[in-house]
Amino acid sequence: MKNNIIIILLNLTIALGQFGYPVEDFFGGGIGYSPMYISLDSIPGASRLESLGLKTNDFKDPFVIHGGEGFAHITGKWRVGGYAGVGASSISTIPNIILYEDTNNDNIFSVGDITKSYEGDFSPTIDAKFSIALGAGSVEYVMPLLQDLELSAGALLGLARANIAIEQQAGTPTWDKTFQNVYGTYDENGENLLILVSDGTIDQQETLRPTAAPSLLRDVSATFFNFQPYIAMKWQFLERMGLRISVGFNKGTIGNGSWKLNGRTEISDSPTAAIQGVVFRTMLYIGL
Repeated sequence: MKNNIIIILLNLTIALGQFGYPVEDFFGGGIGYSPMYISLDSIPGASRLESLGLKTNDFKDPFVIHGGEGFAHITGKWRVGGYAGVGASSISTIPNIILYEDTNNDNIFSVGDITKSYEGDFSPTIDAKFSIALGAGSVEYVMPLLQDLELSAGALLGLARANIAIEQQAGTPTWDKTFQNVYGTYDENGENLLILVSDGTIDQQETLRPTAAPSLLRDVSATFFNFQPYIAMKWQFLERMGLRISVGFNKGTIGNGSWKLNGRTEISDSPTAAIQGVVFRTMLYIGL
């Protein structure tokens, strides 16, 4: 009987030992490459991009952020870390052009206007690029499962920047035209900009508009707070190398009027937008 009890206790001790994670192993850290895959619910400004003839469904799904991640134990089973990365996706189109004459003089296309298909070599190319740059810190609680396997729950908190760049280009760009003033030319002294206006409009102070340009680029961006709760599994398969996989949900909100044109001019009527979706993140790290 005593022998059976001793055997049972020994077996129980060995079993518990398999789930025990030595305290000293918690004092360490790691660093490595960590791509982040986000299945975004929507792209900010998607409806506006579609009005330009772009198919927003062609943006990569999932959206990938390539970055680096590091972590370190601070006390007990608590761990802190940091993440920094950037990702981008592009779409483009060349629309079919129909020329028309405004026979009704109503400044819009209407039934009865004379039309003709454009067959020249200067059809515009419309491109859009959506990108996200993310920098954040993380805090998590570690729950050991086996000696080299652990489960953790935590959150990634930090600042992110969303950027949408729209370029409309016609013809072939050249070096000289890239630096050409699209409004006019300077006088001989280089002090006054000379702008040609239509006949009879010189006294009307009409809004100045750029002349034909090979390329027009608009860039809108916004900075926002990003929050990403997650659960992660960490497997130390070598003495100084391991694999970490996490699943979570990304939540970021860009407030009304937060977008800026070309990085400096606020767009006061810009709508609220959400950067959210299910996130899957992997990390091949070097460390403990």
